[in-house]
Amino acid sequence: MSAPIPSLSPAAAPWLSIARQFNALTKPRVIQLIVFCALIGMVLAVPGVPTLSQLFTALMACVGVWLVAGAAAAFNCIVEQHIDAKMKRTSWRPTARGELSNTQTLWFSAVLGLTGSVLLYVWVNPLTMWLTFATFVGYAVIYTVILKPLTPQNIVIGGASGAMPPVLGWAAMTGDVGPEALVLFLIIFLWTPPHFWALALYRVEDYRKSGLPMLPVTHGSEFTRLQILLYTWVLFAACLLPFMLGMSSWLYLATAVVLSLWFCIYAWRLMRNYSDALARETFRFSLIHLSVLFAALLLDHYLL
Repeated sequence: MSAPIPSLSPAAAPWLSIARQFNALTKPRVIQLIVFCALIGMVLAVPGVPTLSQLFTALMACVGVWLVAGAAAAFNCIVEQHIDAKMKRTSWRPTARGELSNTQTLWFSAVLGLTGSVLLYVWVNPLTMWLTFATFVGYAVIYTVILKPLTPQNIVIGGASGAMPPVLGWAAMTGDVGPEALVLFLIIFLWTPPHFWALALYRVEDYRKSGLPMLPVTHGSEFTRLQILLYTWVLFAACLLPFMLGMSSWLYLATAVVLSLWFCIYAWRLMRNYSDALARETFRFSLIHLSVLFAALLLDHYLL
């Protein structure tokens, strides 16, 4: 007979549940993409194979960015807890369900943010710390508190915060912000609106109930779909810049053309024949687009 599977003690189970709740506040899937994009900025900033010292700096930078990004996500959960409770997509969050208090969440956010900032200042460099702190303020305060409930262009303007990770990564390894980092920033900045508007299209009733002025609510589905199409075309052009500026070679170019053309086709289909299922497919593909695009930059950097 096989040995019985050990179970958690009654005393340990509540602590594990609380740990999961705090982890949920950090929006782990979003943070994974943030850290990945920051890592791409670090890799591209270092020609050739990094030294052990550079690897240590990159590790500390990834941890620091993860901590501050988690702090921003937790603070966002406090501000939007009543909105989250009205939306199916976010009603499970611990703050929306009242499982964690505002005080607990605020302390958690403060500890993560302070720890991450100190780590970046001491083990990386002050510029990266200040840029990361500015990103925190841009997302948690300017976007979440001011822009999101105020204007349907919230995603466009607030997208600047979401586009910062490769800039943070570049600054971590070089101590400055080069034009290459700004190209990566531009790609994510232009990718953000079609990504979120595709989500908003099939979640429009949720956003209407929440009272947030998302573009499909304020301007309708057809206008939003047109904006998605236009943004994917401009994004296509921006995705060619790394090759045009000598940051990459043919491997990246081929990948960028295929992915961006595919994104444009999704946007065109969405414009011509809308369905919630297609909007959901478009949203999911947008995640694939950015992830594979940056992975191609990574491979291109080391293989060619």
